[in-house]
Amino acid sequence: MSATYRALASVVMLIGFYVVALLQLAAVAALGVWLFSHTSGVITGKLLLPLVVALGAVGVGLWKAIRTKNEPAPGLILDERGAPWLWATVRELAAAVGTRAPDEIRLVPEVNAAVGEQSRLLGLVGGRRTLYVGLPLLQAMRIDQLRSVLAHELGHYSGRHTRLGGVAYRGRLAIGETIERISPRNPIGWVFKQYAKLYLLVDNAASRRQELEADRASVQIAGHQAASSALRTLPALDAAWRFYETRYVDPGWSVGLAPDDFFGGFGHLLQARRNEIDELRENAPEGPASRWDTHPPIGARVAAMDQIPPVHVTPDDRPAWTLLADVVGAGRALQSLIVAHGSRRLLPWPEFIAESIAAGVQQRADRIYRAAGRFTGTPEPGLPTVLELVRAGRLGEFAEQFFTNTTRREAAAAFAGPMETLLDNAAVRSGRAYWQLSWSDPARLVGRSGEPWDLAEIAKLAVAPETLDEALARLAELGVDVRQSTVVQARASARNADLIAALANIKIDGREHDVYVLDNGLVLVPDPGKAHEGEKRLKEVLSATPVAEVASRNPFLPYEEIRSVEVTKRVPLKAVITLHDGRSVQVQELMASEFLEKHSRDTLLRVFEQINE
Repeated sequence: MSATYRALASVVMLIGFYVVALLQLAAVAALGVWLFSHTSGVITGKLLLPLVVALGAVGVGLWKAIRTKNEPAPGLILDERGAPWLWATVRELAAAVGTRAPDEIRLVPEVNAAVGEQSRLLGLVGGRRTLYVGLPLLQAMRIDQLRSVLAHELGHYSGRHTRLGGVAYRGRLAIGETIERISPRNPIGWVFKQYAKLYLLVDNAASRRQELEADRASVQIAGHQAASSALRTLPALDAAWRFYETRYVDPGWSVGLAPDDFFGGFGHLLQARRNEIDELRENAPEGPASRWDTHPPIGARVAAMDQIPPVHVTPDDRPAWTLLADVVGAGRALQSLIVAHGSRRLLPWPEFIAESIAAGVQQRADRIYRAAGRFTGTPEPGLPTVLELVRAGRLGEFAEQFFTNTTRREAAAAFAGPMETLLDNAAVRSGRAYWQLSWSDPARLVGRSGEPWDLAEIAKLAVAPETLDEALARLAELGVDVRQSTVVQARASARNADLIAALANIKIDGREHDVYVLDNGLVLVPDPGKAHEGEKRLKEVLSATPVAEVASRNPFLPYEEIRSVEVTKRVPLKAVITLHDGRSVQVQELMASEFLEKHSRDTLLRVFEQINE
């Protein structure tokens, strides 16, 4: 019943959207006639042009929604040979919920499962069905938990949610396309945005009801325990997947490396950190319910499950991945199909971790070496440059820039932390140590025979002139050559940097630029184009090009090269940037300047304040 309600509501709301458009078109036509009779044609055209553009966006949005094909999402198609027990399970569950089994099963990389149907004639005629199963679910769940998830998804079929859900999807698409094409400053845009909010409120409420209906099928087939535990496992798995990508994959990915068994690594992590994941599942905080959510909160769903009459189901605690003939092979096949490696080098996990962490340590060392080069005027700085500062008693003076609100003596002592990074870098560059992979703990530095290396004590000796020679002697005994640790990247780049703001048509030394504010520097794009198109241009560039690529094509000013910033006026912004080499850069916001988002100027001002701290 909820599927019929949702489809009917979507159709009515979508018709209403275009009724609103027609009423506004009539109002614009009437306004045009009145203006033309009281003013010149030129003035009439200028006043009506934004309104006509907005109404034209409605037609474009509808046309795109109509032409969009409901194609299956990408994934590895699992045939009977690759997943015989999974197919048998799905067919059994489909019969149990009273629906036709899917035509294909696709393995996908998400911590999720879903169903789709390529229905026709607004869902009156059914079509090809696809069941999507996330490989991380197979890796992490028990069979009874996965049965619960699959029964839930198949319940969407028996409830006709997928067949008529296409209407809701096209409604969202049409309205979204329309809103995206109307400027925020256009008065018609405000009307459409308010209507879009109303549409989403209605559609999301229907979606939440459908989820509760599908949960009923899950409980009736798999039982309360499996259904509720599977629901509570999903947020924990999602957090584990984010941790996996951030801690294990991203560092190597950002330096041109890729693991040769992307999904297999997650399986290793799950095994090594199972207790942590179990604890996260039991204690995961739940945010407040929102009327904008497409799914009810998990707590509310579990509570609704408790109201369903109990069904006796024998638990099955076998790992869900046994439903595949070869989970490792399936993971590698999915990786080759889904993961775009580009020119990255594929490495086994131990080598991938060793090289990625070594590259990260080198990047941190380079920042220190570049600072030492600016401080001493050394063109090719390295660890010997820093050690000479120690021997000359100038380390505290140099280290002040890294430790604010400290005396020089305190800064020198605190530099033992950065010094350990430099010594770790020297040990790896000397070929005496490497970073060892661990799935349960952070990677650790070990010697060539696998013995743990801890250079923290030597680092403490190396920051004081009176103990420097002892530190060097101990490093020599370990075979570490301090001369091997030198700067690799002589100037900071935007690689791995994040965009935090952007401003269009800002004068830099008297010449207009678009300014992209990153977390480690400013990208200055000269002669960008017309000011009134600034916001649109910034969005188009960022949607089409990674910001690091934009930085590689244009001047990049790293914050570490800036000595101070004098802000002479906050609105419109006027400032003078002074660099360590003595040069200055004039920054001036124009009245016609535009922002990527309304707080971009404030963000840039905060960056300037942090530089001056």
